[in-house]
Amino acid sequence: MPKSMGILGKKIGMTRVYSELGEAIPVTVIEAGPCKVLQVKTEATDGYSAIQVGFAEKKASRINKPMSGHFKKSDSLGFYFVREFRVTDSALYQVGQEISLDAVVKVGDKVDVQGTSKGRGFQGVIKRHGFSGGGSGHGSMFHRAPGSIGCSAYPSRVIKGKKMPGRMGNDSVLRKNVVVVDIRNEENVVLLKGPLPGAKNGLLKIYTKQ
Repeated sequence: MPKSMGILGKKIGMTRVYSELGEAIPVTVIEAGPCKVLQVKTEATDGYSAIQVGFAEKKASRINKPMSGHFKKSDSLGFYFVREFRVTDSALYQVGQEISLDAVVKVGDKVDVQGTSKGRGFQGVIKRHGFSGGGSGHGSMFHRAPGSIGCSAYPSRVIKGKKMPGRMGNDSVLRKNVVVVDIRNEENVVLLKGPLPGAKNGLLKIYTKQ
């Protein structure tokens, strides 16, 4: 990931908005920020330039002692999500500083969004890879199986990367150049064009190129 500033957000869901010409635009609604700077990392002390931010306040009773001490350095009670953003110059930020939505993105900007896709558990080749399967008649004896998977005399093994049954989803997904359609600062809400990875209430990292 290139050096970029950003903000953390929670996926609310999807809806549509209309342009001035009456065109329906599908958007993902995200509650983004405000985020608090918890730690500033520099080349001299940590070997790289970054800031650590917290999002979604958490009750003090739900925080263990090590994290509670970490949060106190920024005069914070605590957060559910703690993530880092690589930045060009971390000296521009201070511990305890609040990062709001309007300071990071503007309407019309293109941002990169990273999230975790929905987990679908262990799936077969038809759902996971779109195989067509065999005939549905009783005499077929071949319905949803993957079919032959190996080679003959050479190389006498299953080739690495073969499409097989297995875990589906729950992967880190990065969508690039997503257009910012609208920003509602009073509600800390941003509308991004199109679908984004993850389920409702899932964490999203919104990157803006520096």
